[in-house]
Amino acid sequence: MATSGLSKELVFLILQFLNEENYKQTVHRLESESGFFCNVKYIEELVAKGDWDVLENYLAGFISVNDSRYSVKMLFEIRKQRYIEALDSQDRVKALDILNKDLKAFKSVNGELFKEMTHLLTIANIRDNPQLSKYTDNKTARAVLIDELKKLIEQNPDLRDKRQFPCLKNSRLRLLVNQSLNWQHQLCRNPKPNPEIATLLEDHICGPPQAAQAPAPVANQLMGSMLRASYLQQPLQPPETPVFVASSRGQGSMNPPPSLTLVRAAHNVNTTRVDSETFLRRSRHFGTSEEIKNLPTSSVTRPSQGHIFNFLPTDDLPKNVISAINQGSEVKTMDFHPEHQTLLLVGTNTGDISIWEISSRLRIAHRNFSLWNISLCSMALQGSLTNEHPVLVNRVTWSPDGLLLGVAYSKHIVHIYSYHAGHKLQNHLEIEAHVGYVSDIAFTVRYQKLIIITCGEDKTVKVWDAVTGVNQYIFEGHNAPVSSICPHSKDNIQACDSFIFSTATDGKIKTWLYDEPVSKIDYETPGYTWTKMAYSTDGSRFFSSGASQDRDAYLVEWIESEGAVKRTYHGLGKQYAGTVQFDTANRFLAAGDEFSIKFWDMDNKLLLFSTNADGGLPASPCIRFSKDGTLLAVSTSDNGVKILGNPAGLRLIKSVDQNHLESIRLASANAFKASTVAANSVPCSSSAGTNIGFPDRSKLFPAMAAVNQDNQNTPDIKGRNTDVVEFPIVWMAKEITEPSQLRSLRLPDNLLPVKVIRLIYTHSGSGILALACNAVHKLWKWQKSEQNTTAQATADVAPQLWQPASGILMTNDIRDANMENIVPCLALSKNNSYVLSASGGKVSLFNLATFKTMTSFMCPPPAVACLVFHPEDNNIIAVGMSDSSILLYNVRIDLVLEKLSGHENCVTGLAFAIDKKILVSSGVDAQLCVWSTDTWEKLTSKFLKLPSKGASNPLAETRVHFNPNQTHFMVVHETQIAVYDPLNLDSCMQWVPRPAVGSIADAVYSCDGESIFVCTDDGSVSILTANHLKLKCRISYAAYMLSKCGAIKVCPNAIAAHPSDPSQLALGLSDGGVYVLEPLELDKQWGSDPINETSPDLSTNVPNPDQTQVALCVVD
Repeated sequence: MATSGLSKELVFLILQFLNEENYKQTVHRLESESGFFCNVKYIEELVAKGDWDVLENYLAGFISVNDSRYSVKMLFEIRKQRYIEALDSQDRVKALDILNKDLKAFKSVNGELFKEMTHLLTIANIRDNPQLSKYTDNKTARAVLIDELKKLIEQNPDLRDKRQFPCLKNSRLRLLVNQSLNWQHQLCRNPKPNPEIATLLEDHICGPPQAAQAPAPVANQLMGSMLRASYLQQPLQPPETPVFVASSRGQGSMNPPPSLTLVRAAHNVNTTRVDSETFLRRSRHFGTSEEIKNLPTSSVTRPSQGHIFNFLPTDDLPKNVISAINQGSEVKTMDFHPEHQTLLLVGTNTGDISIWEISSRLRIAHRNFSLWNISLCSMALQGSLTNEHPVLVNRVTWSPDGLLLGVAYSKHIVHIYSYHAGHKLQNHLEIEAHVGYVSDIAFTVRYQKLIIITCGEDKTVKVWDAVTGVNQYIFEGHNAPVSSICPHSKDNIQACDSFIFSTATDGKIKTWLYDEPVSKIDYETPGYTWTKMAYSTDGSRFFSSGASQDRDAYLVEWIESEGAVKRTYHGLGKQYAGTVQFDTANRFLAAGDEFSIKFWDMDNKLLLFSTNADGGLPASPCIRFSKDGTLLAVSTSDNGVKILGNPAGLRLIKSVDQNHLESIRLASANAFKASTVAANSVPCSSSAGTNIGFPDRSKLFPAMAAVNQDNQNTPDIKGRNTDVVEFPIVWMAKEITEPSQLRSLRLPDNLLPVKVIRLIYTHSGSGILALACNAVHKLWKWQKSEQNTTAQATADVAPQLWQPASGILMTNDIRDANMENIVPCLALSKNNSYVLSASGGKVSLFNLATFKTMTSFMCPPPAVACLVFHPEDNNIIAVGMSDSSILLYNVRIDLVLEKLSGHENCVTGLAFAIDKKILVSSGVDAQLCVWSTDTWEKLTSKFLKLPSKGASNPLAETRVHFNPNQTHFMVVHETQIAVYDPLNLDSCMQWVPRPAVGSIADAVYSCDGESIFVCTDDGSVSILTANHLKLKCRISYAAYMLSKCGAIKVCPNAIAAHPSDPSQLALGLSDGGVYVLEPLELDKQWGSDPINETSPDLSTNVPNPDQTQVALCVVD
C-alpha cells in the first residue's frame, strides 16, 4: 500500500485512538490492511490460542510465500503446526485438507520434506515418527513455535521497519482535534465563554449573541457588569494578610475575596473599550516555568473565552450533584473512608469533626474539640487555649485500613481516634505534636507497621508510632513553617524504604529518608509559596499546587528525580488567600477555584471541564475525591457539603441508600428504647451547653452522649446545624452490584454445559475441579506465563480446560444409581494426584493427570453420600452412606476398617480434626455427631436447631467444615450457617439469611479462616466475618454474570475458596458455568471487619435451649 509519510503517520494516530477506545479487532484489521505495524504480541496470542485462520489472514498484510526465505519459513512453521495438531487429534480429513491447500505450496521448495509430511497420514500415532517422538501436547508445541516465530520476525527484512510502533504521547489524535477546535473557537466572531462542541463533522462557529445580551466590548460578562458598576473608581486595596490554615493535598482554606480577583483582572482595562488584541497577546507565567513562557498557539486565551478547554470525554468525571449534607459550620477539610466510600470524615473551623453516611445524609459520629488530659499538656498549649483565636481543624485523614482517623488542629495537638464502622468513635492517642499549629497529618506503613507523620509551625516534620504515640524521628531543615507532607515509597530506594516529601510556606520542597536526619533532595521552586502536594492514585505521579509571589495560582506535575516541573496545568485564576484546593483520582485532577470545580486530564495541561455545582460554592472550595474517583465532596458557602458523582457514583449512592436506610431506622428505634432505660441510670449534664444545638439530644440519646463525651459545657456556636439528629452507628456492609467493582472470570468450557453441583480447588491453587450433575468432571489449570508468573488461579488470566491427549473424560459410574435421591460427593488427595468421586453409583478413584479410572468400589445400595480423605493417610477414606452408617475404608487393600453407627438418616457431611482426634459428621435430618478417631466411639450428638417458622426441607443436605485452626466447625444448612464448639457441640452463633435471598446453596471458609463465603438461591454471594458471622460484603448476581439469562433462572450451587488467597473464591452455577471472583487490586479484600470487640453489638442475642450459654443469632 503506497502512501505519503503524513498519511502513514495518520494511520498510526488512528491505530492509537482505536486501541485506547478498545476497538481491538478493528485495530488488528487496520494493522494488517495498512501493513505499517506488525503486532508481535497479537501474533503470540493467536498462536497460543491456535487461531490459525485469523493468524494467516493477519500475516497476509505483511508477508507471502513469494517473499524472503524468512517469510516462507514463518508460513511453513505455522501450517506445519496446524497440520500436526490435526493429525494428533485423529482428524485425518482436516489434516489432508491442510496438506493439499496449505502445505503443497512448499513442495517446490523442499520436495523430500513434503513427502515425509504426507507419510504422517499413514501413521496411527504421530509420536511413532522419530522426529515427533518427543511431541508432548499442543500447548507446549505452540510455545516453541512462538519462540521460533519471534526470532524469524526479528531476522525478516520484510518486517524490519514494521516491528516497532512509533512513540506517541497518550491521546495524540484527540489532542490534535482539540487544538483545531481551540483555534476555530479563537476565530469565532462572537466566542462564548463555555462553548458547546456538538460535532466534529463541521467547523466550529459560535452563534451570534442573543438580543437580550448587551454588546460586549469588554473582556467578559462579569467584567462588563463590574465596569458598569464603576468598580474601577474605587482604589485597589491590598489583600489582608491571610491566616494560614494548612492541609495536604490541596485542602487549605484561604479563599480570596471575589471582588479583588475581578478588580485585579480589570486593572488595565479602559472603562469604555477593551483592546481585545492586547488581551489576546497577554500571557501569564508562573515562576520560572518555561512551559508557560512558551505557550503554543492553541492555548492562547481570547478575552471572552474564559479558559481554553480540552475537548475530551468527561463521562467518568464526578460532575453532577447527587447529594448534599448540612455540616453547620465552615468545612475546612474532608476525607472519604478507604473501604466504605459513602462514609465522609469532615473537619470544621470550630474544631469539630463528624462522620457522615452521605447516601442517607445521616451523621453517625461527632466530636467537639477538647483536651483529653489537660494535666499532661504543656503550659504553652494551655495558654494558647485562653486566647481569642478559636481551635480549627487543619486536616483530617483516615488510615489506609480505615480503622484509625487522624485530626490535626491549629493549636499544638493531634488526635487519633479508632473507628470500627458500625460502632462508636473511641479515643486512641492525644499527641502534643508541634509548637504552634499542626499543618498536616498523614498515615503510612513502614516495615508492615503503621506510623503517623505530622508537620507544623515549628518548621519540623515528625514521625510517630501509631500504636503507642512514641516519637520516632524529627526532621529539621526547613526555614519556614512546614505546610504539607506527602509520604511515599519507591522500589528504587534501597531496601524499598519509604521517604517523605515536605514543603514549607516559602515554597521549598525537601525529601527525607527515615534514617537520614538531613534532607536528601531539595526542590528549588523560586517564587512559589503556600505549596501543597499529592500523589496520583497509583503513586506514580507527583503534583503540587500553590501561588506565586504575585498571587498567580499554579498546579504542576513534577519530575521527582530531577526536581523539575514536567507539566503546568492551565486555567487557574488569582489566589488572594493561600493556595488552590486540589485532589487526584485515577487519571483526573480537580481543583476548587473561582467559585467552581475545575477538572484536568493528567496527561493534558488544558482544562477538561468546569462546573459550579449548581452554585453556592466559596471562592476556593475544599474538595476531596473518594478513593475510586466516582464521588467528589465539595464544601459550600452555607456550611455544607455537596456530593458530586459520575454514573457509577450515583448507582453506589442509590444501592447503599436502598439497602440500609431501613436498617438504620430500625436500629435508631432500638437505640431509642435502650436509651429510655439508660436514662434512669446514666446522669446527664443539665447545663445549657449539653445540647450543643441538637434538638432534645440529651433526652433522645443520653447513654450515647455519655459514652461519646458530648456532654461538655461548650457554648452554642453561631451557624451550627440545628436540623440534624445523630443516629446510632449502624454497620453497612459493602455492596458490590456492578462488574466494575470486582474482578470476575467465567472459565472457558467447550464441553456440554451441565449444572455444577460440587466444586473444589486443587491444593496447589493452580486448578479448579468441578463435578456436574451428569457425573462428568471438568478440570481447569492455570499455566505459568508473563501475565501469570505464579501459575496460580486468578480472574485476570483465563485457564485451560484440561484434557489428556487420549480425550477421555473423568465420569462417575451411575449404572446402579437411584437418580431420584443422588447426593454427589467429591474429594481430592493431598498430593493432587487422585480424585475420589461418586454420583449415586460406585465410588470411582481417578488419576488426575491421565483421567484414568484406577478402581471403583461400593456398589449401591446403600449409596455413598459423602466422602473425605483421612488427613494422615491418603489410602484411608471416611464414607457417609445413605443407610446412616459411616465406613472407614482402606482403598489400597479394598477393606472396610470400621463401621460407625449412630446417625438416624443419610450422612451428608464429614470433617476430620486430627489435632483433636475427632471426626464430625452430619446428616440430612440435621443431626450432628462427634466421633473419637482413637476408638471410633461416638462422643456426643445433637440436632441443629431449625427455624420454627417457614417451610424448610426436613431432609435438606447438611455439610460440615472445620476452620483452618480446627477450633470450631461450621454447619451449612439451607436455612442457616451455624458455628459449633467441636468438643461438646455447644452452639456459638448462627447466621440466617433474609427471606429475599432464598435458601443457602453452599458455604466454605476462606483459607485464612477469617471469612466465610456463602452463596444463596438469588445468585448473590455473602461474605461473613468468621469470628462473629457479621455480613461485611455482598456480591450481587449482576456483578459477576456476563449476561442475563432471560426466563431461565441461573444460580450458584457450589462455592470453593482458594487454598492460599483468602480473597479469591469460585462459583459453580446451574447453567454449567464456573466463575472465579476476586476483589479489585486496590481493594485487596471483600470489605472490612465491622466488629470492634469492645463496642456494643447491634445483633440479636437469643437464648439457646440446648445450653446455658447465650448464642448469637445474626439475621442478615
